[in-house]
Amino acid sequence: MLAILTPENNDLYRDLYFVHLLSAICAFGPLFVYPRLQRAGETAAIARLHMRFVFPALVVLWIAGMGMAGVGKISLAGTPFITATIVLWLVALVASWFLIRPALGQPDETAKSKLSMGIGITHLILVLAMYLMIFKPGGYSFNS
Repeated sequence: MLAILTPENNDLYRDLYFVHLLSAICAFGPLFVYPRLQRAGETAAIARLHMRFVFPALVVLWIAGMGMAGVGKISLAGTPFITATIVLWLVALVASWFLIRPALGQPDETAKSKLSMGIGITHLILVLAMYLMIFKPGGYSFNS
């Protein structure tokens, strides 16, 4: 929580922080119910939810994070936990697009295994990114 008080432009930084947290919840939260919805045969609903809600939330997550780094004058190259989280975000985006999205409209076993793999990768990324964002290993480096 103390991280939101560091930059000079507190109001914009707090707004971006709120959007960043809300978009992370929107991007990763629905993935926890996908297996249950798939077992219920709601693959069309999952596909709509993923493409209209989860995937755009991943994009907003990046935009808000980069906005926070810009407003806070945080050096991305000098801040290893942010750089690592950006790489994790890219992996989540790739898993979402190439594993989860194609498997959503198909009821066969290969689609289920792709969906499970994509969700597992995304959950692992969520845990790693939360660790990095909460404990901030390596500390901050600011641009002047």
